[in-house]
Amino acid sequence: MPDVKFISKDGTEARTVTLSGPLFETEPKGHVIQEYVKGFLRNQRQGTASTLNRARMKGGGKKPFRQKGTGRARAGSNTSPLWTGGAVVFGPTPKDHYSRLPKALKRNALLSALSMCVKEGNFQVVELPDLPEAKTKHVTAFLKKLGLYDKRTILLYDGKNDNLTIASRNIRNFEVKRAELVNPYDIMRHERVLATEQGLEKIKETFGNG
Repeated sequence: MPDVKFISKDGTEARTVTLSGPLFETEPKGHVIQEYVKGFLRNQRQGTASTLNRARMKGGGKKPFRQKGTGRARAGSNTSPLWTGGAVVFGPTPKDHYSRLPKALKRNALLSALSMCVKEGNFQVVELPDLPEAKTKHVTAFLKKLGLYDKRTILLYDGKNDNLTIASRNIRNFEVKRAELVNPYDIMRHERVLATEQGLEKIKETFGNG
């Protein structure tokens, strides 16, 4: 059973926390994570790119100039793709990129991502600093104590601290998220994953650890 550091609000290592169960002890499967991440990013696409082909363009009904006698190449319409401002050939059209990801895939990818994060020593349990007001400087100071201010970091918590959420919005490379909403992509795109004790319990409660 792996042990991870518990960091107190003053930035020092207070003790260790033992993690057990498949959420943190699964043998990481890179291909499962890759399949989930590709599907997740595909589902984020808007698919609204659209161009005008000849059928959708207005105008072009009148011949631009007579067929012979001008010395120019013959032309039948100013909507021709050869003309500046003309139609686009084989351009993008609106498309729905969504595809449903199986629940088992998401769960297996999450188990692999969390287990890999713990195995590589990038997962820590933290005690949040006192935040009497929603000021960015308090969260910034806390991250600097942890040596994580310049690293891509995500903090998972129980969602019961509005000051934390507001104070963290303007910090570059730092994301705060409710623990029950975490997904494998969140884990993989950050260098460090922090979780409060309450957030850790939320993860176990939501995704199961049996």
